[in-house]
Amino acid sequence: MRSEDRLKIQNLDIFSQASDKTFDSLIGPGFFQRFPPGVVLVNENTMQDFLYILVDGQVEMYATSHGRVTILDIIQPVSLFILAAILNDDVCLQSARTLTEAEVLMIPSARFREAIDNDTAFMHAVVRELSRRYRTTIKELKNQKLRNGSERLANWILAEADTQVEANYIDIPFEKKLLAYKLGMTPENLSRAFATIAKHGVNVDGSRIVFTDRQKFIDFAHPDKLIDKREPV
Repeated sequence: MRSEDRLKIQNLDIFSQASDKTFDSLIGPGFFQRFPPGVVLVNENTMQDFLYILVDGQVEMYATSHGRVTILDIIQPVSLFILAAILNDDVCLQSARTLTEAEVLMIPSARFREAIDNDTAFMHAVVRELSRRYRTTIKELKNQKLRNGSERLANWILAEADTQVEANYIDIPFEKKLLAYKLGMTPENLSRAFATIAKHGVNVDGSRIVFTDRQKFIDFAHPDKLIDKREPV
């Protein structure tokens, strides 16, 4: 593992307060691997021997039931996933698959649980991480239940604009079909949502959304900090 990647991981809140001994005990026996796009890293309803940390690339978290599929999240670096399953030593409730080429660190789950028992500061950091994820889940539930598809799309665009360099437009960083599933709608409904928001201050050109009247678009989206404010990482 490159020293800069090691530093990125150590700077994550969940590891930043751990002692050097604890951090080394987690990283030392871990596996750092590069995966091509389309590799399934985790299958739902299975036990996992590792906690995964995405260092580079994108990973989609998805679930299936009776032939239906939905995207639960698109993981960006640097972040970890399937934490709850590892802590509970239980089956995963979602699957994970690489969207792009990805670099992933895998930490043995037994070693992770052992570190929680032996390092109080690390245990507190894990509790904070679980709290952050719980709040994020509640916000997503509110987003799904209190907004229609066009409003969910508009607020996703505003949130994405905060993460991209250009102020006047955003580029959707993955397929529109994945965006539809992530926002809880069909691709057909997403197309209708794009047609709706095009009347409210944006132009849609393929995967690029250009702001023509940002304030008009904000007024349409009506962002709510109790839903849209990102939890600190």
